Amino acid sequence: MNSAPEIRSSHKVIGKVHGQIVFKRRIAVLAKKLAAMVPPHSSILDIGCGDGSISRLISDSVPGVEIAGAEFARRHDCAIPCTEFDGKNLPFPDKSFDGCMFVDVLHHTLDPLALVKDAVRVSQKFVLIKDHLQENVLDRWTLRFMDWVGNRPHGVVLPYAYLSKKQWQTLFCGAGLTESKCERTIPLYPFPFSLVFGRNLHFICLLSIHSTSCN
Repeated sequence: MNSAPEIRSSHKVIGKVHGQIVFKRRIAVLAKKLAAMVPPHSSILDIGCGDGSISRLISDSVPGVEIAGAEFARRHDCAIPCTEFDGKNLPFPDKSFDGCMFVDVLHHTLDPLALVKDAVRVSQKFVLIKDHLQENVLDRWTLRFMDWVGNRPHGVVLPYAYLSKKQWQTLFCGAGLTESKCERTIPLYPFPFSLVFGRNLHFICLLSIHSTSCN
């Protein structure tokens, strides 16, 4: 059985390898894809913003965009202004922003609908979501491995709460959101890793706010 120091050491090695192969590419690709969907001159709340690097790239490339962050554990070196919150209730008045953004955040919560509804509450126009799709057992175990490699070295909670396309559509409907644009071609991984970890496991959706719910 591995000792605790050996486990911590292996996590550090995994984190270093992941950073070299994926991390910088992921930030650049996601920032470019998300920026293509962000309306110019918008105020946006990046919920679960991490170090704010993706939002900083977006704000640098889209005219007039201002992005603030909300994070459960706020980082002192965050690249954007960031407010700490409890992970459930956003500490902002209704309609404080033009829109909210989630980047690989919702599969880390056990009640994504509640958090998306609160994002709708503080938004005037839209919600932008990047997350995963799980349609079968292979998808689930691939996503679990990706999550573990990318987040376990940093102590991130991993509930592995992935949704299928149908479940996402139900969630969007329940939050009063309508899909405006959706992108499934997101080249986060270089070849040959893309053959396993790319596939159809990722999506970005721009969703407009229409009501509190739909049938």
